[in-house]
Amino acid sequence: MASSEAAVYTLAEGRPVQDPTTQTVLRGSPLRGGGLALLEDTQLIETLAHFPRERIPERTVHAKAAGAWGEFEVTHDITDITSAAFLGEVGKKTKVLARLSTVGGEKGSSDTVRDIRGWALKFYTDEGNYDIVGNDLPVFFIRDPVKFPSLNRSHKRHPQTNVPDASMFWDFHNNNQESVHCLMHLFGQRGVPASLRNINGYGVHTFKFGKPEDGTFKYVKIHFKPDAGDKTLDAAEAVRLAGVEPDYHIKDLYNAIEKGDFPSWTMYLQIMDPKEAETYRWNIFDATMIWPHKDFPLVPVGKLTLNKNPANHFQDIELASFSPSTMVPGIGPSADIMLQARMFSYPDAARYRIGPNYQQLPSNKAKYVYSPYQRDGPMRLDGNYGGEPDYVRSSFRKIRVGPADVAHDEWTKSKVEVYTSPVTEDDFEQARNLWKIFLKQKGDETFINTLSANLSKALPEVQKETIQMFAKVEKVIGERIEKRLKELKQDPDHVKGPYGLTEAYGSGY
Repeated sequence: MASSEAAVYTLAEGRPVQDPTTQTVLRGSPLRGGGLALLEDTQLIETLAHFPRERIPERTVHAKAAGAWGEFEVTHDITDITSAAFLGEVGKKTKVLARLSTVGGEKGSSDTVRDIRGWALKFYTDEGNYDIVGNDLPVFFIRDPVKFPSLNRSHKRHPQTNVPDASMFWDFHNNNQESVHCLMHLFGQRGVPASLRNINGYGVHTFKFGKPEDGTFKYVKIHFKPDAGDKTLDAAEAVRLAGVEPDYHIKDLYNAIEKGDFPSWTMYLQIMDPKEAETYRWNIFDATMIWPHKDFPLVPVGKLTLNKNPANHFQDIELASFSPSTMVPGIGPSADIMLQARMFSYPDAARYRIGPNYQQLPSNKAKYVYSPYQRDGPMRLDGNYGGEPDYVRSSFRKIRVGPADVAHDEWTKSKVEVYTSPVTEDDFEQARNLWKIFLKQKGDETFINTLSANLSKALPEVQKETIQMFAKVEKVIGERIEKRLKELKQDPDHVKGPYGLTEAYGSGY
């Protein structure tokens, strides 16, 4: 957007400049060109030196994203389960920043690839920032955090060929079959959203919402449902758009907000009493599992609306950093080991990618901060707490403490041991239930076709193991994948399915 007021062009230190052109010592006639640049040309030196330093390290995953500002409004009273101030009153509004991303591809990749979409929100509350860092699918591939780097490497480029490799992808999952539930979601109808305005958002993990003042808490799962509906692209249209409009989703979100068609979502919680968790059918801390809606129905909380595009994408969105460790009083972590690992990994990635004082940047800065024991470092922007003592429990600076954390009762009387994550029949049961939904809503053909098309690029021995894995869900799934692979081998260029939108399934998930 052009400004109506003319700005004075200056160097980086503020000196006004007459002409933004390189100074030269001309050789011969000016009409013949040529000459020598001057080391004293500060403008030239600044410009050239800054240019190769303009890029910060790209996120290892979730590199490509759209983003927007918005607000969250509480619509239902949940003060019976949490004392979080931003949820404490119906009608209360909180400023929000959203970053919606693909996962596996680099910044230049296509928006319409079959991939999970990252769902990151930052709430700027009066009690500090609160981040929800989840995905558009309700479950994840793994539950053991030591596998996290391997999972992501298997979905990216082969170290020798430097291209994505189907054999590597499927070999990882064949040997880590707790991922079968998430794979069925990914290769089902939800794999490619129609737009970012039509995706679900899930916290994925189990969290605690509680009231530290009386020591009570509930376990919760967080859901955001798009008010415009959960809509997806079929495989053929997604491939077409990947070629002709690789930034399709980013443009769609930006243009919708720019013209005032603000996307919105309703936030819901699934709520479980701690006593129920002790005897529930599945491990409630397992990120590969859902809580069926019939057991724990969705409880509405509030409305999220995105209503303002970033003024500058790099400053507002790329410098933004999100972590599930960023919580507020009244909300706490659970004993989900994947969540515990992410609570370290995400801030650590931000310190590497942006710097140790990344919380001071505009997108990350909380409304009220007093943290004098975190001092110095590059790009300190807040006065560095002046001459105040920088050690704990100083006699010279009185401080007030905040409220207690949500209780961690389930961690008492435990012992330290190696975390094991065996694959059992339970890992296939929820995937089997999802297959029944596919059949009921006629999504089975989409699943078989999209999965088989991807698997067809893998080595035969890898294909065989994948067929056996899905046969554990239902024998017929393995048989249909095997049949489809044979068809694709005879006609590899065939893509089944018309162009257009399809309504995604919704019941129970």
